[in-house]
Parts: sequence; C-alpha cells; structure tokens
Amino acid sequence: MRRLYFQRFDLWLSLALSFLVSLGTVWLAEQILDKTYLDYVQSHEVADGEIGGVAGADVFRAQNVEDLLAHDTFTVVSPGIQYMNRGAGYFGSWYLYALTLPSGERVAAVINFDSLVRSGEDIYSGETTLPVGRVVYEDLEGSETFLSQIEHSAPLDRHDFYIDMMGSGGRMSEEDYRELPLLAVRLGTILVCFPVFHLIGSKLGVFPCFFPPRERKPKKKKGSEAESESPRPA
Repeated sequence: MRRLYFQRFDLWLSLALSFLVSLGTVWLAEQILDKTYLDYVQSHEVADGEIGGVAGADVFRAQNVEDLLAHDTFTVVSPGIQYMNRGAGYFGSWYLYALTLPSGERVAAVINFDSLVRSGEDIYSGETTLPVGRVVYEDLEGSETFLSQIEHSAPLDRHDFYIDMMGSGGRMSEEDYRELPLLAVRLGTILVCFPVFHLIGSKLGVFPCFFPPRERKPKKKKGSEAESESPRPA
C-alpha cells in the first residue's frame, strides 16, 4: 500500500502568506530594475569604430591570421551565421566562438552581438560584418575543457591568442538582467516572512509551536533549603 504524507496545515498557510507578500516585494523590485536597466544599457554601449563596436567601411577587413597580427584593429566578414556555428566554450569569464576566417583558418573570438551588421534581413544568408576586434595574446591550452568544447568539430589554427570583439559591450537582455535579482527578492521575502508568520500564529494560539517549550522545574526556596540543612533536635 502506498503511504500518503501530509504536511502540517500551519506550514502551508505560513508559506502561502509569505508568497503573497513576495508578490509585493517583487513588484517593487521590478520598478527599480526598470530604471537601473537603462543605466546598465548606457554603460555598456560601444561607439562605432571602437573595440566591440560597429565596424564601418574604414575598418580593415582581415582575410587570414597574418592580417590579424599585422593590424591593431580589424573586422571579419563572415557568411551567414558561420561565426557562431563552428564550436564555442567558456574561457574564464568569456564565451569564445570558433571563428572561421575567409582564408579557412580558425581562431577563437569573443563577439559583441549587438554590433553585428548583416547585409540582408535573413540571418542565414548573405554576409555578416563582425564588430571591431583586436588580438589578445593568451595561452588557450591552459584550459583543456575549453579546447575540447570549441574544437569539437575541427581544431583551431592558433592557441596563443583570441580575438576581442567585445570591448566594454556585451550587455545582457532585460529578461536576463532581471531574472536573478527578482528570484533573490522572492526567496529572501519568503525566508524572512515564513518564520515571522508562523511565530505570530503560534503566539496567537492558532499554530502549534515548532519546538514545544521545555517544562521548567520549580525552584526551591532558600528558606526551605536552610531548614533542610539545619540539624533537627534529638
């Protein structure tokens, strides 16, 4: 026979009341995050021509690794979305993609997707001009996990650098920006209110106490102790 387990009603009620309160605190947090997100977006905007920004016609179009190493800044023109379909992985805090250069050579690159320029409306056809980039020398072989991820389809041609096409950009979407703070507010509200509501209910005698109070032993009076210690007359 299956056993049915029922939680105590007082726990469910305290939890439900705490959740109702969290609706209010989450609403207040949403109003604050709506304002702070605008500041966040402005702080992560990258001007055209800067690292991670839109690459204009005056930015050099690199064709191979030699071009990358010979120029301080450059861009790469990639067919469709090939720049993100050849493997990727986390290297430290950056998510690097295996970028195929027009020469066919493959290098790792971190890309600011807000600064992509496409030649047509269809992202799968035409050409995509990537953001302005620069070479950052780094030993990519220091992370075997990263290499196994980014090289799952084909190896990189260079492991001693990656391309920074992010700069100070790379802002989160509004949904991602709000997700963790709102979750923290909701959980924090419930964790604080749950014991408070249960304590109020137990004080009013509606809920049972979490921990039954200990029975206190009656204290002996000093006078009786003195009488018990004094010797009785024969």
